[in-house]
Amino acid sequence: MRPPILGAFLALALPLASVTPSFAAETAKTVMLTEWKSVFGQVEARDMIPARSRIGGVVVEITVEEGDTVAKDAVIATITDEKLALQLDAVQAQIDALASQLENARAELKRGEDLLQRGVTTAQRLDALRTQVNVLENQIDATTAEKSVVEQQAAEGAVLAPLGGKVLDVPITSGTVIMPGEVVAQIGGGGFFLRLAVPERHAAHLTEGAEIMVGDEEASTTGRLAKVYPQIENGRVIADVEIPNLNSDYVNARVLVRLPIGTRKAVVVPETALTTRMGLDFVTVAGPDGAPVKRTVVPGAHSMQDGITVVEILSGLSGGETLVEADHE
Repeated sequence: MRPPILGAFLALALPLASVTPSFAAETAKTVMLTEWKSVFGQVEARDMIPARSRIGGVVVEITVEEGDTVAKDAVIATITDEKLALQLDAVQAQIDALASQLENARAELKRGEDLLQRGVTTAQRLDALRTQVNVLENQIDATTAEKSVVEQQAAEGAVLAPLGGKVLDVPITSGTVIMPGEVVAQIGGGGFFLRLAVPERHAAHLTEGAEIMVGDEEASTTGRLAKVYPQIENGRVIADVEIPNLNSDYVNARVLVRLPIGTRKAVVVPETALTTRMGLDFVTVAGPDGAPVKRTVVPGAHSMQDGITVVEILSGLSGGETLVEADHE
């Protein structure tokens, strides 16, 4: 059985232990907090290149639609021009006619050589026959090259993806008559990033390589300010932010971004040092005689300092006060 004197001593000691200051080593600190500017960025592709038609004609097939992923040089549409087929037939007919003439000219040359050996014809006549053969051979080569040009034009009816990426827009449909150079599809590739338009008064605070907070305070990730463009457009500085695993399902989607635009002094205390009673916020500090004193404060934003969640104190503390545990009666 516990002795009465020892039990009484423990009964007195326990209340004293419950009010031992837990923030004895903590003080209201004055720190430099980063000023953040909230802006919206747009998800954009690093490279946006249109896939254009190289010939005029009728679109007979489109193999992609918006949102598809394509590889570089993949066929995304086919254009045909019936005139090219007719030109090929005409050129082939010319080649066939010249080949028949060449065959006849070679036969004439062979007979001329036999006659010259028998002394029946002259050397001038034989030279004329050789020249005729050479002319026909050259005409066949030229016509064959012309045929290759037409065949290449027909092959260019296949519209190729200029780069690997995502199909952003397909402004035409099958059966559309298009001219050379018209856009068949818009391809975005080379990776995706956030493009920002920041008011020019903050231009001096934008530094390439700086960390950028993406998203709201409850769910944010970190990006990197990759590029700040020197030209100001409509009073705004254009900048690009690189973000790992950026969601590119929707190009031009707006994403909240917070930019560091400066620093300022602020008094902060651990979040656990703040108590709320009857709609007022208090921080308990050690008074001049060491006794706990409750200070009415106005709290501000939360942030992380050395791995601890702290609260900015807008008024009520000047910094340097020793924190003690508030009673929870």
